[in-house]
Amino acid sequence: MGQANMSIYTADLYLVSCVSRKGNAPDRAKDLYQSDWFCKARIWVEQTGRPWFILSAKYGLVHPEAVIAPYEKTLNKMAAAERRAWAAATIKQLEQHLDGVESVVFLAGQRYREHLESPLQSRGIATSAPMARLGIGRQLAWLKAGAHRETGPGAQ
Repeated sequence: MGQANMSIYTADLYLVSCVSRKGNAPDRAKDLYQSDWFCKARIWVEQTGRPWFILSAKYGLVHPEAVIAPYEKTLNKMAAAERRAWAAATIKQLEQHLDGVESVVFLAGQRYREHLESPLQSRGIATSAPMARLGIGRQLAWLKAGAHRETGPGAQ
C-alpha cells in the first residue's frame, strides 16, 4: 500500500510530530508545541475534521487535548534501538484508535515515521507522508496553502 494514490484530505487519521519549541508550563499538547511549523500543521489537520494525534518523543502518542509538561527530547538524537522501542510503544498506544482506520497521513519527519509505517501497512492501513521530500521552507508553504483550501471531510 504505502504511498498509494489516496487523497491526503480524506485520511481517517493524522499523526503530527512534536517540535522542540514548547511553552514553559504544562498545557494541552496542541497548545504546548509552539513552532510556526507545528501551528500551521495543527491548523491544517484541524480543518480536515478528522482525528489526529501528536507523536511525542517523550510521551509517544498524545491526544491534542491531553495536558503534558514541557520536555527536551527528540528522536533525532536517539540511537536506532531507542527509536525502535519508542515506535513499538507508540504502536501499542495507537492500536486502540485503529478500528475502521484505512488510511493515515504523517506530518512528521523520517525518524518519527520509520518504524511506524510498516506496522500500520501490515494491518492493511495505507500511509502517506505528503511533505516527506520537502525542506522546511517548502513544508511551511505547503501547510499554509493547504490551510486556505477546503480540506474538510469529503474534500478532494
